[in-house]
Order: sequence, then structure tokens, then C-alpha cells
Amino acid sequence: MPISRVNRNYQVTIPKEVRTKARIERGDSVLVEYDEEDKLVKVRPPTKGRRTTWKLGARMTVEQIEAGIERGKGS
Repeated sequence: MPISRVNRNYQVTIPKEVRTKARIERGDSVLVEYDEEDKLVKVRPPTKGRRTTWKLGARMTVEQIEAGIERGKGS
């Protein structure tokens, strides 16, 4: 099991083995949370795919809006 150390700026390097398995790449965002029940800090990998943006004022159907919401929820 890889171990990381917290530096003076409270930063942690995610070990290469874990980055590879979780498919985390430079520039990706990750969710960091504390699990009260397990007393663990958990880091979740990014969601699949890139963020979709739309031009302000673009006309969209209800279906397009709902599909975007579902993608944002990670479904």
C-alpha cells in the first residue's frame, strides 16, 4: 500500500500506482472528503468525459438540458 506524506502546505502527492489505477491525470479535479463512519480521508477520481459548455443564449431543448444535468451528476 503506497504512503504519502503531507507537506507544510498540507499538500499530498497521489502515488503513481494510485493515479494510474484511478486514471487521474495532470489538471484533473478530484473530490476530497472525510468519511466520519470509517474515519478516512477519501479521494474520488474525476468523472468520465470532459465538462460540456454551452454558449450563453444558445437555444436548447428540454431534452438537451436534462441530458446535461444527468452528465453533470455522473450518471
